[in-house]
Amino acid sequence: MNGALAGIRIVEAASYVTGPFASQLLADMGAEVVKIEEPKRGDPFRGWDLGGDQPNFWAYNRGKKGITLNLQTPEGKEIFLALAKNADVVLDNYRPGVMKKLGIDYDTVSNIRTRE
Repeated sequence: MNGALAGIRIVEAASYVTGPFASQLLADMGAEVVKIEEPKRGDPFRGWDLGGDQPNFWAYNRGKKGITLNLQTPEGKEIFLALAKNADVVLDNYRPGVMKKLGIDYDTVSNIRTRE
């Protein structure tokens, strides 16, 4: 899709509404968005206790690519950092401190980007 943000890459580690809605707006403007979801569970907003994917989930995640990663494993972290290394934006809506605990926080990502 062409748009004002064509050529911009975003890695989204977000769930429910706030983060996905923000990156959905960016995808609508042409950014390439890669959504990270947890294994087995995915974004909890998918089913919202009703079973199966819900229309609201698809509305907030349209136009995105998706990947399932366990960010608590070394392999998942390695893949995430490889994606982040080539991204213009890393968007998350985890609680404060979660990204740091996982080892994929701002300082870690910016460090791998400056080593080039």
